[in-house]
Amino acid sequence: MLPVTLSFEVHQPHRLRIDGVKKDAGTLYGRYFDDEMNEHFFKDVAENCYFPATERLLREAKRREGDDRNLKVNFSVSTAWIEQAKKYHPELIDMLNQFPDNSIDFIGQAYQHSLAGLFNDKEEFRWQLNHHRQVVEDTFGVNPQVMTNTELIYHNEIGKISAEEGYKGIFTEGADRILGWRSPNHAYTQPDFVTENGNNVMLRNRKLTDDVGYRFSAEWWDEYPLTAEKYALWLSEAQGDMLNLFMDYETFGEHHWEGTGILWFLEALPEETLKHDNLEFAKVREVAQNNEPVGEFDAFEYNTVSWADQEMDASAWLGNPMQKMLFEKMQELEGKVKQLDDPEIKEVWRKFLTSDHLHHIATKTYDDGSVHNYFSYFDHPHQGFAVITEHLMDFQQQVEKRLRK
Repeated sequence: MLPVTLSFEVHQPHRLRIDGVKKDAGTLYGRYFDDEMNEHFFKDVAENCYFPATERLLREAKRREGDDRNLKVNFSVSTAWIEQAKKYHPELIDMLNQFPDNSIDFIGQAYQHSLAGLFNDKEEFRWQLNHHRQVVEDTFGVNPQVMTNTELIYHNEIGKISAEEGYKGIFTEGADRILGWRSPNHAYTQPDFVTENGNNVMLRNRKLTDDVGYRFSAEWWDEYPLTAEKYALWLSEAQGDMLNLFMDYETFGEHHWEGTGILWFLEALPEETLKHDNLEFAKVREVAQNNEPVGEFDAFEYNTVSWADQEMDASAWLGNPMQKMLFEKMQELEGKVKQLDDPEIKEVWRKFLTSDHLHHIATKTYDDGSVHNYFSYFDHPHQGFAVITEHLMDFQQQVEKRLRK
């Protein structure tokens, strides 16, 4: 029986004020972040994706409750999404809590979907992993046993830290430059020279995931149209110890609109998958605990892996001088922020670390550039750079002013 982990990244960032710092705002958060825009985007995506996709999965999970091979789904839900869901659509939290216990698992990640895992000093990253885990447990009553760093960003040290913080497994991209001839459908672990007590490195099957995430509505694709029946057949033909499908939840109804048939595909997928006697759905914790690693996944720091762009590295966030400068500034501010020990200051700083801000100012071209532009709310990367810089410099002044008191 081949276990299939069906996992979804669920995230919405706190967006910055495009029109500049609001100096008369009543809170430090309101000074920099635009809740009107946040509410607009969240409610729009909720209507197109979150409600219809979750309703279909929940209905199928309840229908199959008690079956030998039931539907199991896994959600990697960001802190930023949880905060906004509680504010704009708390019924989404209720829906996730209605899944039968044996049908749902939650995946840990960094607090506020941040880039702290790329900091030179990893203490903030450790704090974020544990704090987000507590947020998930408080919200959904589940203690995550498997984690993914933001956007599947991974190198050996990140894997080592995840094991030290108690995670049994960590997800990343099955990048060919690391795997070589090997399959992503097995568990791997950190090299011995990194740690002797590593955890399981679980790899996303990029091709099968992107057949849905990117190619589903592509009329140029030679497999178009993709049906649940055809896709389930491909899954049944896979070889290995596991098959990890990990995609953006907004694939269903937002990136591919309802008119493409994507929601019907999602609704039919469990039934078509379980028609194959060699397939079953699994929680990520089950796969992490039940599979011994078959080898090492050696991603050293200067060969960082992610699921972004063709390079599958950190260049989506640190690929140009604008991104690098702002990232260094965010990192430099840590000492002053921690010295103040002001909860409001620390929370705003952590929201600045959310990966989306730097993702929006990438200057890549061709297909990768189109992806960055699609997600960005800035007219141009350089506008984004100006906006982020203004907010970050003002934030630094506010921190330093409070330090002088």
